[in-house]
Amino acid sequence: MFFVKIMQDMLKINSRMRIAHGNLSLLRHRSLCNDFKTMDRLMRRRRLCLIWLPLVSVNCAVTKGRNLSSNGKEENISTTMSEQANSIYDFTVKDTYGNDVSLEQYRGHVVLIVNIASQCGLTKNNYKKLTDLREKYGEKGLKILNFPCNQFGSQMPEDDGEPMVCHLRDAKADIGDVFQKIDVNGANAAPLYQYLKAKQGGTLVSAIKWNFTKFLVNKEGIPIKRYAPTTDPLDIAKDIEKLL
Repeated sequence: MFFVKIMQDMLKINSRMRIAHGNLSLLRHRSLCNDFKTMDRLMRRRRLCLIWLPLVSVNCAVTKGRNLSSNGKEENISTTMSEQANSIYDFTVKDTYGNDVSLEQYRGHVVLIVNIASQCGLTKNNYKKLTDLREKYGEKGLKILNFPCNQFGSQMPEDDGEPMVCHLRDAKADIGDVFQKIDVNGANAAPLYQYLKAKQGGTLVSAIKWNFTKFLVNKEGIPIKRYAPTTDPLDIAKDIEKLL
């Protein structure tokens, strides 16, 4: 009854509205809602749209392949390579200089994939321990793939190429292969990271929570485990040894 009263009040003040089935069109010289019975009849139509003037044309049809992100912006849902991939070997990424690198070249290796940052509170420990892992297991078949990401507190400001290489050298971070800076969350997330998150979802949500989230990939290119940003790289050693 409350809703009915509202609709009656709307009619009494002769509010101009546009009503359509599907696409809206401007009704300039006549009202579809001359009385409440007309309004009631129209409201029973499933795809009826009621919108106050002035407005632009709106399509009421359901839009496929789209979603709204947490900040209200429209976000495309990937239905392409990240969902069709069988392993990380199906992806091509770019190195820090912008050259294409097929992950096929890592076939037969145990791979640890990390999103790194230079100014995070976790940086110093992770740089050191990732270096330790590479030195200990590199010759046994471990490869560490590092993807700089500036999405978390803007803590990876270095540019790709020489600035990135110089930063890692100055930090004494011999952490393995370094690739072009990417997004790991959101509409522009790298396809590889869409795949990793789909295969190894996180706690509560699959989104990457912070810098230095780690994915362990077996020799078949399948992500088998995900570790939180606060996980010490050396605590992953026992899992790496099982796969080597």
